[in-house]
Amino acid sequence: MKEHPHTSPSATGGERPPSSSRWPSRRAVLLAAATASAATAAPLLSATSAAAAPDRHGDLLYIGTWGRNQVHAVRFDPVHGTMTPLGPVAQVSSNWVTVHPTRPVLYVAGGEPGGFVRTFRIDDASGALDRTGELATETVPGGSGGLSYIGLTADADTLLVADFATGTAVTVPAGRDGRLGAVASRVQDTGSGPSPRQAGPHPHHVVVDPSRRFALVADFGADRVFVHAYDRASHRLSARTPDGPGSFATAPGSGPRRLAFHPNGRTVYLLNELTADIQVLRWDAGAGVLTPRRLLTTNAPGHTGTTSAAELAISRDGRHVYVSNRGDNALVVFSADPDTGLLTESQRLPCGGVTPWSFSLHPGGRWLFVANEASSTVDLFHVDPKSGHLTDAGTSVAVPSPDCIGVRSVGGRQEAQRKDSDSDVT
Repeated sequence: MKEHPHTSPSATGGERPPSSSRWPSRRAVLLAAATASAATAAPLLSATSAAAAPDRHGDLLYIGTWGRNQVHAVRFDPVHGTMTPLGPVAQVSSNWVTVHPTRPVLYVAGGEPGGFVRTFRIDDASGALDRTGELATETVPGGSGGLSYIGLTADADTLLVADFATGTAVTVPAGRDGRLGAVASRVQDTGSGPSPRQAGPHPHHVVVDPSRRFALVADFGADRVFVHAYDRASHRLSARTPDGPGSFATAPGSGPRRLAFHPNGRTVYLLNELTADIQVLRWDAGAGVLTPRRLLTTNAPGHTGTTSAAELAISRDGRHVYVSNRGDNALVVFSADPDTGLLTESQRLPCGGVTPWSFSLHPGGRWLFVANEASSTVDLFHVDPKSGHLTDAGTSVAVPSPDCIGVRSVGGRQEAQRKDSDSDVT
């Protein structure tokens, strides 16, 4: 994981209109200068142009770019497996992006001081974005790192934020229209690890368990998974005793990065970045306790050099688990036992580029998109639903330093959108 650039101004209550009065950071100025020529060559797709653009069929991919201060869009045809680049659609820092599951809303996590989350309304016909709000999630300036993750709960009523810079996990209520409210809670992590990159706590991922009573935080810097009480009604996290039964300690220097629950609700998978291994953990939903069961490497046999795992996902039916390994430039597929949740490696293949920072499964389950950051490509893989195995489709699009991919599934939601009023997000 490359560290994110950030610190933070004071937070405000709820989203606010975009402001041009804040001074940009020195790094932001340098990055803007470095990318100015690219932005000029590929004009921003504006909301104005979207209104005049012809209707196009297919889903939309929104891609964050590491250190490039842009969000790019790609039109994806899930029937034919084709990707058509639409170019940059927002000039904004984009450490992480996530798409609302039913509303045409994109959330973008910034990398500059303040822990900013910006919201955009999506024009499904053109892919254009219209910025609708901005929320500062930090109260005091943090160190380097910024926001490392944002994601919505299963019922899309709360935005979960991992603040790498300040060592905090943050929750923000989200309305039925996708609009964000004021910050509901901040929980401060504690601890450190032996790596120079682990001088303090650095949350990297936040998920709510299936019972919706607990939130789990994978903390890269503290070598722990913190288990916090979660109140669904108030959208609040409450810290438990750091060394109590709700805190799971990994091996020193592991660097916990990603978490995923098996659909059975009894198994949690934890991907550790620095040691590039995946842990199978038992989850006690009554007590909110994790216990270790099995540890598997994601490195190739005879691996040498950099060790770095990055992304983790599980198929909707829970039968297949996917991991990206940046040290090997590989994707690794595991088969999950339907009863026990234990894993067996079933496939290993090249990622289609260099440094697979992240990937996303298409909601239909037949495609996987890989953000290969160092090669500046987004590569497409076909998913066999029975075996879970991946096949490189031989299709890629050029995107500068892609770091994450959000998928807006347009086709199945057009009827729902027709029922939405323009007051959803304005």
